[in-house]
Amino acid sequence: MRSYFDLCLEHYPKWQVFPSARVNLLIDGTYFSKKRCLVLYRDDQLKFTQLYRLTDGEWEEEIKEDLHNLLELGVKIESVTCDGNRAILNSVRKICKGVIIQRCVVHIQRMCKIWLTQSPQSDAGMDLLKITRVLHDIRDRDQWGYWIVSLIHWHETYQNFINEKSYNPLTGRFWYTHKMVRRSFITIKRALPDMFHYLDNSSIPKSTNGLESFFGHLKDNLSIHRGLSGKHKMNFIKWYLAFKNKVV
Repeated sequence: MRSYFDLCLEHYPKWQVFPSARVNLLIDGTYFSKKRCLVLYRDDQLKFTQLYRLTDGEWEEEIKEDLHNLLELGVKIESVTCDGNRAILNSVRKICKGVIIQRCVVHIQRMCKIWLTQSPQSDAGMDLLKITRVLHDIRDRDQWGYWIVSLIHWHETYQNFINEKSYNPLTGRFWYTHKMVRRSFITIKRALPDMFHYLDNSSIPKSTNGLESFFGHLKDNLSIHRGLSGKHKMNFIKWYLAFKNKVV
């Protein structure tokens, strides 16, 4: 059996793109080690991986090339949902002009919870945590309106608090005193224009959770074969992606 699998893993399947219109892509990367990264371009509706890249990081030039190739091969991209990675955002804006960018609301919520912690030490932190906890539950424009009002009210109440600065006489520099609360709010504020497109188009996924579960299942399967060489591990991933596409 080992010889049979080694023979299979010496090669990898030829990849095929599935040209289609109104594709809602999930784009994200996952790392298997510091220098092994898988970037996936997955059609959320078809549950079909349109393209992938095995590389050493999420690099803008590579992502731009991948998006350009997808367009050239006839894939009509309607939206891209991502976690806010700068390389992905820049690539989509430069190559796929006019394509809707949906920020992953779960990722924003998760990062704010990390920065604020489960037990914030300030009223501002506690109130902002309450606001972020309901972010993924917003399902229509009415709920969106109430949520926006609560965020505006929070900013009006704590604007001076998050802008407060402290001075370090040793370095002669100022810094924001409550930097984690401020970072959480600024993250939400910057992402706000691209956070709620899914409310107007139900085909747009509001998070990249589908990819995260996909990555988790892939890593679970790969961990069973810990003795594979580096080359065979990469080819295992390629075969895994190909077989998953054949389920469609």
